[in-house]
Amino acid sequence: MKDDKLMTVPEILDVLGGISRRTFYRWREIGKAPQGFKLPNGEIRIYRSELTAWLEDLREAA
Repeated sequence: MKDDKLMTVPEILDVLGGISRRTFYRWREIGKAPQGFKLPNGEIRIYRSELTAWLEDLREAA
């Protein structure tokens, strides 16, 4: 998606209501977080649309 914003981990944590960075990385390890991708410098980025879709899936499962 052309206009899709790449989000940083701090931005994602803010959207998720302040969960800890450790929790977010743990969710990624066990496959419970949006996939995203790692930049060459090691930082993770996730497209806003991917985060939104993940949150929708969680809501539907609840």
